[in-house]
Order: sequence, then structure tokens, then C-alpha cells
Amino acid sequence: MKESFYDILKGKFLISNDAFKNWRFILFCTLLAIFMIGSSHSAEQKVHEIARLNDEVLELRTQFLDGRSNLMKIKMESTITRRMATSGIKPSDVPPTKIVVKEKQ
Repeated sequence: MKESFYDILKGKFLISNDAFKNWRFILFCTLLAIFMIGSSHSAEQKVHEIARLNDEVLELRTQFLDGRSNLMKIKMESTITRRMATSGIKPSDVPPTKIVVKEKQ
């Protein structure tokens, strides 16, 4: 047992007669490790991209709600009346009347 442990530490399994099998396995493990590292980096980039896009969506939603509330304030009758008063235009004191057109027979 002690001899085999020293053989492993010295690397004799890499230069023995059947070392080709060992080298194939080591190469396979190396390629597998490289593939796993690459896929984990790719997944991490996607997670960061998703987080960035979620932040952007929240920012755009906030801008949309702010714009909509500003529009509602601008469309109010009191705001329109105040803005038009500078031009000398004021709301009518007489309410509008409905015009009914009858067809000729």
C-alpha cells in the first residue's frame, strides 16, 4: 500500500506501459472541467443580464407612472382654466344646449 501511494506521488502511472489509458482519462477529465467552467460562466452572465434588465424594467415602469400622473394633472379642468386665463380665455357661464335635428318626411 505504501509503495503504490509513493508510485502515484512520483507519477509512475503516467509513464508505465498502460499509461495511454490513464492519459486518455486525464484528458477527458480536463476537457470536461473546461466545459463545466465555460458553461458556469455563461450561466452567470445570463443571470447578470436578467438582473440588469429587471432593473431597467422597474425604472421604465416608474417613468411611465410618473408621466401618467403628470398627464392626469395637466388634463384637469382647473389646470386648463388656469393656463388659458393668461391668454384671456375663460370657461363659459352658459351651459351648452343640445341641438336636435328632425328628419323631413
